[in-house]
Amino acid sequence: MDLRSVRNIGIIAHIDAGKTTTTERVLFYSGRVHRIGEVHDGEATMDWMEQERERGITITAAATQCRWKVKDAEGKEVEEAIINIIDTPGHVDFTAEVERSLRVLDGGIVVFDGSQGVEPQSETVWRQADKYHVPRIAFINKMDKTGGDFFMSLDSIYDRLSTDAVAIQLPIGSESTFKGIVDVVAKKAFTFTGEHGENIEEIAIPTEMVNQVSEYRSQLMEKVAEHSAEEILDAYLKNGALTDAELRRGLRAATVQGKLFPVLCGSSLQNMGVQLLLDSVVAYLPSPLDIPPVKGFHPKTGEEQVRTADNTEPMAALAFKIASDPFVGKLTFIRVYSGVLQSGSYVFNTRTGNKERIGRLVRLHADARQEIDKIEGGDIGAAIGLKDTKTGDTICDEGKPIRLEPPTFAEPVLSIAVEPKTKADQEKLGIALQKFLEEDPTLRMRTDDETAQTILSGMGELHLEIIIDRMKREFKVETNVGKPQVAYRETIQREVEGEGKYIKQTGGRGQYGHVIFTITPLVAGSGYVFENDIVGARIPKEYISACDKGFQEGMSRGILAGYPVVDVQVNLHDGSYHEVDSSEMAFKFAASIGFQEAARQASPVLLEPIMNVEVVTPEQFFGDVVGDLNSRRGIILGTGERGQAKVITAHVPLAEMFGYATDLRSMTQGRASYSMEPSHYAKVPKNKADEVIAARSGGA
Repeated sequence: MDLRSVRNIGIIAHIDAGKTTTTERVLFYSGRVHRIGEVHDGEATMDWMEQERERGITITAAATQCRWKVKDAEGKEVEEAIINIIDTPGHVDFTAEVERSLRVLDGGIVVFDGSQGVEPQSETVWRQADKYHVPRIAFINKMDKTGGDFFMSLDSIYDRLSTDAVAIQLPIGSESTFKGIVDVVAKKAFTFTGEHGENIEEIAIPTEMVNQVSEYRSQLMEKVAEHSAEEILDAYLKNGALTDAELRRGLRAATVQGKLFPVLCGSSLQNMGVQLLLDSVVAYLPSPLDIPPVKGFHPKTGEEQVRTADNTEPMAALAFKIASDPFVGKLTFIRVYSGVLQSGSYVFNTRTGNKERIGRLVRLHADARQEIDKIEGGDIGAAIGLKDTKTGDTICDEGKPIRLEPPTFAEPVLSIAVEPKTKADQEKLGIALQKFLEEDPTLRMRTDDETAQTILSGMGELHLEIIIDRMKREFKVETNVGKPQVAYRETIQREVEGEGKYIKQTGGRGQYGHVIFTITPLVAGSGYVFENDIVGARIPKEYISACDKGFQEGMSRGILAGYPVVDVQVNLHDGSYHEVDSSEMAFKFAASIGFQEAARQASPVLLEPIMNVEVVTPEQFFGDVVGDLNSRRGIILGTGERGQAKVITAHVPLAEMFGYATDLRSMTQGRASYSMEPSHYAKVPKNKADEVIAARSGGA
C-alpha cells in the first residue's frame, strides 16, 4: 500500500448540517454502494443503529473505506486514493465520538448548513480539531435551501472560527437558483446532471461572475503566498501572481500545516459538488506521510518515543473506540501509527502491562465487516479478540513499548437512577451496563449507598435516553428510570490547614497514621493537585501515595451534599508515623478523614453545570424567549441575526433547562429551535443550594 495515496478523514459538524447525507454521496460516487441511502427515509448506510434510523440522527461514529480516482489537468485518471472515513455525530450529547475520532484522524471535512453558517456545535468540533492539530477543509452544504447564503456562511467562519479560511469555490446562484459551482483554482465552472448528479459537465463561467472569480482568486493567491515557503512567496512577489501549479502546491502545503482552510460549497441532497469535494480531499488533505511522526513516551522510563508511518518501524497503535457486536463480541477500532499489525499476533498493552492476542482483523463499512490479515502503518481497522483493551489504550511491540496520548473526554453533567423491573432483569442489567461502560468513556455508573439504586451519569438527556433504549432493544432489559438529576460538584473558597489522625490500638498490631496539610482553592477547571512538601522522613516515602489516594477519597464523598469536590490543591507538609503500627491503609484513612474535616472549615460551596444555550427564533417571539431565559436564571450573552431570524446566546444553569424543548415549542408556535452544550461550573445561589442539600439529605 502506497501511504501517499491514503487519506484518514472525519466528517464533523453541527447537528443537521448534512454530514451523513454527504457521506452517503461519497460512498455512492466512489462505487462503495450502488444505491444512495437517505437519512430522512431512515435508510442511510452509515446510520445503521435502529435508533439512528428512527430519529434521523447519528449517534455512534461509523467507519468505512472507499477509493477515489483523481483526474489530472487533462482529465485523465492518474491516481487511486484510499479514503478511510469516519462519519461522526453532530449532537453535543455524543461529543465523545467526535473527540476520539479526531484523535486518530489526519484530516477533516467540516460541514456547515449554508442557511445557518457557524452554529454552536460547529465551533465545538472546530476547537476539538484545533486541539488535535487536524488539518481541515470546510464544505458549505445546503446551498439550495431557502436562506442558503455562501457569503454569509463564509463571513461567519471568518468571524467565529478562523480568518485563514479561503474560498476555493463559488456557487452559481443560491437557494432555488443554485445550479453549479465555479472552481476558483482551476478557473472552471461545473454543473451536475444525470439521475444522481453523476455526470459533471464543464460550462462557461457566467459573465456576471467573471470579476468576482478574479477577485477571489487574487485573494487566494495572496493568502497562499503569505503562508508559503520562500520559493512560492518569491514567485508571487516577482510576478504578482502564481501559476496554477504553484497555487495548488502552496495551498496543499498550507492546508496540511493547518495554516489555511479551503472552503468549498454544494448541496449533498441535490447531488451537487460532492465529487469536487472528494477531489479536494485528495488534493489538499494530508496522507499519513505528511503529518509529523507521532510522539509518545516509554511506559517505564518516561522518555519520549517517536514513531513514523513506516512498516519497518516497531508496531504502535491506538485503540480509539470499543463497540459491542452481536455476532463477534467486542470490536476494537484501531489506528496503526507504525509497523504492521498482523492477524493472530500477540500485542503488548502499555496500560495493563499484559500481552493479548489479536484474534481477527477486519475492515469496517458501517456495521458490515470484511476480514483482512493485516493493518499497515497509517491505516485504520478493527480487531476482534482483545479482552482487556479500553478506549485510549496503546498496543505495541513488547520489545519497543510506547504509550501514545489518549483522547480526553468531558465529565458527565446529568444523572438518572435505573432499577430493573424484575429479578431476572437484574443480571441482564449488569451485563448491559458493563458493555456500555466499555464502549462509552463519557458514561459513568455508581451505586447510591443509601438507596442501593444504580445511578447512571451521562452527557445529557438524549445520551441517557439512548442508553436506556439500547438496554431494552439489545439486551431485553426492562427498567424503571428516575427523573434526571443534575451532576453538581462542590468546592472550597478559602485556604485551611488541616490535620488527620487514624489511631487504633486493639491488642496485637494497631493502626497509626497522622498527616498535617493545607488545602487551597484553585481556579475553576483545575481539578485536583497534590504536592508532597514533606521534608526529611516525617512520613516515609512508601506512605505518600496512600495519603494522595486518601485525599482523593475524601474529595469523592463531598462535604455539603455528597457531590465530588473539585478544584482543590492539597500540600502535605508534616505528620508522624509509628515504626510498627503505621500502614498504607492507616495513612489513607488519616488523609481522607482529615480532608473532610478541613474542607468543612474552608467555606464549602455547591457548584452547578452552566450550559451554553443558543436559540434561533422568529423576531415576533424574541421578547418572550429572552424573558423566559431570564426566568430560568439565564444570563443573556448576546443577540444577533441570522437571515430573517433572531439569535440569542445565553448561559443557563442545566437545572433550569429540563423540559425546555416543549416550552420553547409552545412559546413560538414550534418555529424556534435551540441547541445547548456544557460551558462551565458556577456557584449555586444560596437559596437553591439549600434546596439541593436538603433534598440530598432527605429533608425535602
